[in-house]
Amino acid sequence: MALTAAQIADQRKQVEELIAGPDVGFAKALFYGQFKGELLFPYPTLPADKQAAADEMAAKVRDYADRHIDAAKIDREARIPDAVVKGLAELDVYRLTIPLEYGGLGFNQQQYLKTMEVLGGHDAGVAVFVNAHHSIGVRALVLFGTKEQQAKWLPGLYDGSKIGAFALTEPEAGSDAGGVRTTAKPTSDGSAFVLNGTKHYITNGGIAHILTVMARTPAPTPEDPQATKVTAFLVTPDMPGFEVLEARAEKCGIRGTATGKMRFTDMRVPKENILGQLGRGLQAALTVLNYGRVTFGATCTGHAKVCLKAMTAHAKSRVQFQQPLAEFQLVRKKIAFAAANVFAMEAATTECAAFIDKGSPDYMLETAILKVFATEHLWTVVNDTLQVYGGKGYFCDQPVERWMRDARINTIGEGANDVLKAFIAVVGCRGPGMMLQGLRADMLRGKWSLRNIGASLGVVGRLTVPWLTTSAPPVPVKAAELKPAADELGKMIRDFGLKLPHVFMSLKDEATFAQAQLVHERIADVAIDLYVSACVLARLDHLEAAASADPFADAAAGRYFLALAARRVRQNLASLDSNDDTELLAAAASTLTRV
Repeated sequence: MALTAAQIADQRKQVEELIAGPDVGFAKALFYGQFKGELLFPYPTLPADKQAAADEMAAKVRDYADRHIDAAKIDREARIPDAVVKGLAELDVYRLTIPLEYGGLGFNQQQYLKTMEVLGGHDAGVAVFVNAHHSIGVRALVLFGTKEQQAKWLPGLYDGSKIGAFALTEPEAGSDAGGVRTTAKPTSDGSAFVLNGTKHYITNGGIAHILTVMARTPAPTPEDPQATKVTAFLVTPDMPGFEVLEARAEKCGIRGTATGKMRFTDMRVPKENILGQLGRGLQAALTVLNYGRVTFGATCTGHAKVCLKAMTAHAKSRVQFQQPLAEFQLVRKKIAFAAANVFAMEAATTECAAFIDKGSPDYMLETAILKVFATEHLWTVVNDTLQVYGGKGYFCDQPVERWMRDARINTIGEGANDVLKAFIAVVGCRGPGMMLQGLRADMLRGKWSLRNIGASLGVVGRLTVPWLTTSAPPVPVKAAELKPAADELGKMIRDFGLKLPHVFMSLKDEATFAQAQLVHERIADVAIDLYVSACVLARLDHLEAAASADPFADAAAGRYFLALAARRVRQNLASLDSNDDTELLAAAASTLTRV
């Protein structure tokens, strides 16, 4: 059933509370047909000392993983051994981004992701365990904890004696983070809150010693005395009323992780355990998930690199019809696709990590784009690897079938990709839509003129109105051989900005646009390819000036990605006008009625 106007207005209010602000980041500017090149160029690199520290840690973890992390055994037994949990602690993996003042290593995001890429390529389940503990569990305390909370809780979390978890998901709240139903009611004396509710699908949840739990607290308004907002709480399993219903749910992939379900029944939590501000839990959750999504980019890159190595090695050695598989064009197509997307994943991950490290005020859209892009293209790479292996890859004595099972969760976890595509489109279109709405209102009142356009633009007035110009924004590459690709990207960004007003006009009103998910998907796919192409160009431009011996820093693969992405962008822009949506929806409606 379609949402009512009131429900749409409520959702819009929630979104605006979460994303409102005067800053327009790189990805949002694309929706205006603009290219904020200073945010991506030059391609980010680490200072020599930070790079050396990151490389040293990554090498230590790679060596430890090769010798002590048996991914096949972990998958069979559905458990990460305590020795591995302890061994990673002894390597200081849990200290990586902890501030120096609390005994951590103080790594920035770019440094941290070098290690996460290694883990993602060795055992996706171990990478998810570390991500849940460190990237979202510990990170919440680092970002939002008071000095007293950090001093109390951090030491046990980074020395491996305690495990952290981030408890958001529940029966009515998965990708819809606003659907939290767990309640936290203040006690009569105001000294504590009483939690009631259930959380499930929580990585580390059933084995964690410290959990960040999202719950609804009273936030009455004159219009709605029963209104609530989400607040984050620090919770420990020794609190009366905490019950683990399932510590290790059986699942398809990443089987070593402990995915738990727990229930809170009249569980008293001291007010001192509020993490961040009362009623600001969703903001904390989305901020922490930004870090988790960037980590997805790194782990998927590591996973894809391992697939690419295996695919090429098998294609070179396996002989069919009197020639190696590597000689067949359809096999080369899969290898080229994998190489192109490995190059692109690494470029987009590095740029997103640099946004975090620079303290950029607006990168929520970029992290969502990275998560969707990396997880979807990894899934294709894994599937292609299995295809190149043929029947051999389907059997459990080879790692490929495990890679396939492990990769499948990525498009679901930390925001299902279908939901994130709608998020990308709606958030990206919000500014241009408001701009167009203001201009259209002026036209209807007979007030439209070039003179008053500035007043209609609000907080984004410093951006040029894209549909008043036909010039393409410049893409600041230095390498002459990249100029044609840069010019092509600029033209596609201009065309994207010019197309959106027509899309808004054709849908007539906000309520229709809010439900037009097939349109959202195309808009998001265009934005994803434009953003990642920009990251790839920045990396290619950097490589022209600094040659690399890294086999995955292959300029030919990067240029092929640009060609693939450009073709997809043109197809998706065209399909905004010419598509089969009417027939699709009719077929779905008929099937839902008949089956």
